[in-house]
Amino acid sequence: MTKINHWLMKSEPDAYSWDRLVREGEGTWDGVRNHRAANNLRAMKPGDLAFFYHSNIGLEIVGICEISQSGLTDPTDETGKWACVKVKPVRKLKRPVSLKQIKADPELAEIELIRLSRLSVSVITPQEWDYIIGLSEKA
Repeated sequence: MTKINHWLMKSEPDAYSWDRLVREGEGTWDGVRNHRAANNLRAMKPGDLAFFYHSNIGLEIVGICEISQSGLTDPTDETGKWACVKVKPVRKLKRPVSLKQIKADPELAEIELIRLSRLSVSVITPQEWDYIIGLSEKA
């Protein structure tokens, strides 16, 4: 059985939104120029799942996407050094989970979204994943 890893991927919704990914059916996650975030992209495998997080506007996790292709070179990078992946939408969360809610919850005190707030692609532990899914399903 293949291990599925979990991630959080940030995008400014005015640049690339959840709704646009859903409309397109598959998107290229490119333009990442932070070494740690790029290493996270390189570590992704098809079938891995990621939270889609709206940064700057909204500041909330809005959906789940699946890595559909990995190990790609970023087409926006003329040097050929930076990585990218392709993602497909899986589902919108029943209820978005806001950054404010995450910061206020002691269960999520160690989440990279808070600890490494400038990181655009971060690791989500299985426990964090399940907990956030639970938060999104609460009324």
